[in-house]
Amino acid sequence: MSEYSVSQLVPHSGKMSLLDEIIDYGDEWLEASVRIHAGAMFADDKGVPAWVGLEYLAQAVGAYAGLQERKNGGQPKLGFLLGSRKYESSDAYFLHGEVLKIRVEVEIQAENGLSSFNCILNSPRVKAEARLNVFQPEDADKFLQEAGQ
Repeated sequence: MSEYSVSQLVPHSGKMSLLDEIIDYGDEWLEASVRIHAGAMFADDKGVPAWVGLEYLAQAVGAYAGLQERKNGGQPKLGFLLGSRKYESSDAYFLHGEVLKIRVEVEIQAENGLSSFNCILNSPRVKAEARLNVFQPEDADKFLQEAGQ
């Protein structure tokens, strides 16, 4: 188990903070978990639709970025999911009671804030994977103001 909680690494809060636990991490990877239950965000009577797995993966990438900030004495910052490549899930739903293990690994990390991650989400029953492209500007508020002009 990691010495960091999800809330220490991910800027999401309340029901939009979807990860349950940071399991472990290394210099270029992070592992987290999500428990699927009836009260989970996006849950219906079947479970959680597999398309939500993209957000689980993105928040794990966010946790990795937050970890890097913490290790350098900073605070987690906002980042943006630019897109995904080849998101595939072996099932249409993550079922109630399943615990999903998520692993994100840095593929490319550029100085300008652009990064690419290989991501896998699995349980004994289901597997989903994708490559996520993300952007983390140095100052997200300034970036959003300039983008809106």
